[in-house]
Amino acid sequence: MQPIPRDPCTLLRRMLDAAVAAALPQHCLPGRLPAPGAGRTVVVGAGKASAAMAAVLEQHWPGELSGLVVTRYGHAVPCRRIEIVEASHPLPDAAGRAAAERILALVRGLTADDLVVCLFSGGGSALLTLPAEGVSFEDKQAVNRSLLRSGADIAEMNCVRKHLSRIKGGRLALAAHPARVVSLLISDVPGDDPAVIASGPTVADPSTFAEARDVLAKYAIEASASVVAHLQQASDETPKPGDPRLRRTQTVMLATPEHALSAAARSARDAGVTPVILGDSIEGEAREVARVMAAIARQVVRHGEPTPAPCVLLSGGETTVTVRGNGRGGRNAEFLLALSLALDGEAGVYALAADTDGIDGTEDNAGCIATPSSLAQARALGLDPKAMLQANDGYTFFAALDALVVTGPTLTNVNDFRAILVLPRV
Repeated sequence: MQPIPRDPCTLLRRMLDAAVAAALPQHCLPGRLPAPGAGRTVVVGAGKASAAMAAVLEQHWPGELSGLVVTRYGHAVPCRRIEIVEASHPLPDAAGRAAAERILALVRGLTADDLVVCLFSGGGSALLTLPAEGVSFEDKQAVNRSLLRSGADIAEMNCVRKHLSRIKGGRLALAAHPARVVSLLISDVPGDDPAVIASGPTVADPSTFAEARDVLAKYAIEASASVVAHLQQASDETPKPGDPRLRRTQTVMLATPEHALSAAARSARDAGVTPVILGDSIEGEAREVARVMAAIARQVVRHGEPTPAPCVLLSGGETTVTVRGNGRGGRNAEFLLALSLALDGEAGVYALAADTDGIDGTEDNAGCIATPSSLAQARALGLDPKAMLQANDGYTFFAALDALVVTGPTLTNVNDFRAILVLPRV
């Protein structure tokens, strides 16, 4: 057992590193590959981890293969036989559209002897953008942009994306039929639903056009005439559970948020800190989740429940942010700023929140660290924490405190990681 570090922030960072390491492709993919088929092996994929997954697959694959995967700019990993293309995330661009067209073409015309290995991880929905017939790329970009700012959760966003796509919601698997299709997934979604990860290109889709229309109505999203017309016509529904064309598809879950939290919990125990995993699929507005988490931390401080200090409250999932201001910051910065305000300098409580892919929203940090002195330090610098939360300006707040967590692209993605460390009062 290692002693609790004098600097609690060091322990928090150690737990984050353990969580990320548990979900790296080189740790979770070997030993999970399908058996080769009698015919060709074609590899396709999309996501922030897809290039790293492709590199590991190449290293361990026993025979010939070829293919193409698309990943976010800055996330490429050199491969010899699988082509790697970079594109934009979270807003799709022309490079992603071109890659999606090529991926769809690669799996067409295959036989029952052929094998398609699909590598999907978080980010795949934006990177694998191929608008439905009659919907322009620009119109789909606009819908995506509005969804990202609306506060919609990932399942709602992907419901709309599937029904505006020629490749998502099981359509990629339909194009590959009758070939065998094996999808290797790294989950970044609450509940680990394969139909939501990268918008489920190879699995049956239970959602409908009507539900996609409901999402746009719920968040008052004004879509273009072509988008409205396509969703209203509902002429080309996604394949549903039980579709015979999907009988030769298989899904393998390589890593999940729970895997990452369990690894962080082991790191905490090694340091003599009791871990409490509150959940791996927590959703909701970041600032509302922060208030609940602050209340649990205070319960530990005041009553030793659900366990006495030293302990760490661990959670995963994906919060949302309804953007109302013009500040900088992802959902983890928003969460931590709201948590700091709710704790109001509570002694002995430290926290880290980060996206395991290394990018909080669209910024250059994975997340941030908050300490009992964060609010006092900020006010001494002339900052107004409450005003900055209202402006969705968490990044600026923690940058001023030199409290950003910067990892660079981690080449995996199992969603958000939150750790609230409660130490005994001295």
